[in-house]
Amino acid sequence: MAHAIGQQVRVFRTQRGLTVARVAQLAGLSPGMLSKIENGNASPSLGTLHALSRALKVPITYFFESYEDQHGCCYTKKGAGITIENRGSRVGHQYRLLGHGVGRDVAIAPYLIELTDQSEVFPEFQHPGVEFIHMLEGEVVYQHAGNRYHLAPGDSLLFEASTAHGPVQLIQLPIRFISVIVQAGGEADAR
Repeated sequence: MAHAIGQQVRVFRTQRGLTVARVAQLAGLSPGMLSKIENGNASPSLGTLHALSRALKVPITYFFESYEDQHGCCYTKKGAGITIENRGSRVGHQYRLLGHGVGRDVAIAPYLIELTDQSEVFPEFQHPGVEFIHMLEGEVVYQHAGNRYHLAPGDSLLFEASTAHGPVQLIQLPIRFISVIVQAGGEADAR
């Protein structure tokens, strides 16, 4: 997977006529780290992919295009998907990307998120776009803009993701929910 992501990063960088040094500077990375990513020798975190998507002005999902089986569709079997490192991974949140690379007008990233007894609360997530959460298992108190929502299986929450949000109380573990993040797509709208 790291190799395919690295190839996509290199493709977008060269299409824009940018040097490794310039993209590294724009993304806040060292040129050596960017070179390792492009060569498939390092797996970038979700934060690094977000920084690269801003620097290259492409939606983050474009980095996963080589996994797309056919244009306009992405099929993910049960238990599959791509495990993603994110800021929440440091506090025990597990992210599995369930689809990617579909459509050019919007960037959509559906995740299965799991919180276990190894997870911590983290109500400080912020990112562009809107996010939709649908609870599958467990119970959690989820905070958005200072408001708290007690979520149980079957409950949903839709919110502006640029405002601080995240779990503040893990009530019943394990907690599993679907999170779908939607951002405007295309080069002009990438952040």
